[in-house]
Amino acid sequence: MSNIDIGITTQDRQDIATGLKRLLADSYTLYLQTHNFHWNVTGPQFRELHLMFEEHYTELAVAVDDIAERIRTLGVVAPGTYKAFASLSSIEEVEDVPAAADMVKILNKSHEQVVKTCREVLKLAQEGNDESTAALVSDRMRIHEKTAWMLRAMQ
Repeated sequence: MSNIDIGITTQDRQDIATGLKRLLADSYTLYLQTHNFHWNVTGPQFRELHLMFEEHYTELAVAVDDIAERIRTLGVVAPGTYKAFASLSSIEEVEDVPAAADMVKILNKSHEQVVKTCREVLKLAQEGNDESTAALVSDRMRIHEKTAWMLRAMQ
């Protein structure tokens, strides 16, 4: 970590960045999962789900960039490989192509997992007096909670 003087201790910046790495990995894994389902969804709800998944992965593409840039702002290298994301993510990958209804259930579960990760990182940010990370993570948590609610409403 470089010599950064932004009012957050070196140890707190490291701890927060470590949490953000997990959030980045979860977000990127969810991005891939959503994109996969966008490409492969079939059935009577095809159009609705195809378009909704596109909205979700487009929003996630911006999110992963924001999270990675926050990690860099804290002076830490952001992970950027599948191997790194796989080791850090708490979201289970889906090997096959599930039915459309199962895609919705899987994505709901994944969004809920991202909310849990957000809560862990938010606590680190609050303890480290890092309002910028807290704001970013709080915004991410709100988006994932709302998305999970909408996905649950479709089941």
